[in-house]
Amino acid sequence: MAEAFAVLPCNGLDKPAGALAREVGLALREQGGALICPVLYAHQPARYARVLAGQTVLVVDGCGTRCASRLAAAGKLRVARKLLVTQACKELGESPGEALELDAGRLALARRLAAALLAAPPAVRGPQEAGFGGPVTYGQVRHDKFIFRVPTQGYFFNENNCWARVVGNRARVGISDYMQQQLTDLTYCDLPALGAQVEQFGEAGSVESVKAVADIISPVSGQVVAVNEALAEAPELINEDPYQRGWVAELELADFQSDRELLLDGPAYLALVKKQAAQYHP
Repeated sequence: MAEAFAVLPCNGLDKPAGALAREVGLALREQGGALICPVLYAHQPARYARVLAGQTVLVVDGCGTRCASRLAAAGKLRVARKLLVTQACKELGESPGEALELDAGRLALARRLAAALLAAPPAVRGPQEAGFGGPVTYGQVRHDKFIFRVPTQGYFFNENNCWARVVGNRARVGISDYMQQQLTDLTYCDLPALGAQVEQFGEAGSVESVKAVADIISPVSGQVVAVNEALAEAPELINEDPYQRGWVAELELADFQSDRELLLDGPAYLALVKKQAAQYHP
């Protein structure tokens, strides 16, 4: 990448994935990145104000706890790319290993991961409407004190309470109003990597609330071409507006005609929500 950048790596040296993440950070520093100590940044962020001024940030997480991503979101850093070591290793058919000390093979793997992160496309920041900003008509299910909204047109749902809004050969995906109310207040959203290939009913990120962590199960297959970076700083947008401002990822569709056969339209999903609400909120 041509622009100046800083690197915020995981420092979890008590785990092999954390040790590998640290080595990825060091490899990125060799490529010109300014290295940010996560512990020092957490306690004295002002020390890095000059380093971060005008620079994008590469975040390197070791494991699914994603401490570096959380720290970047809390500091409202301008994140350009993210790497989750455990996921990247899985995609490469590799392993972070079991030892805290890295052998020659793990050191070489760290350099591969660093190079892949530098070559990855930057995140698309903020909603890019491009046809997705039209009005939405809702139906609703009332059960006791709960009201669950469901778009009646233009959205397709799976039984995992996730939706896809299709415009041309693109689709945005997210979670339904019913799901976000089940989870209650969201505290974190893990966005998928740009360029990632997502299968129908595969994972397209995850959300975390004060109650639980839930995977976002994509209703459609395709390649991730945009993510809603606003959710990194404000995951509560999903609670406030799950069908528009709270979209998670945008996919270039692979085969929507085939995917459509396994999905519910708005009225059919409305009936499913009514059944689920009666079952879980008797």
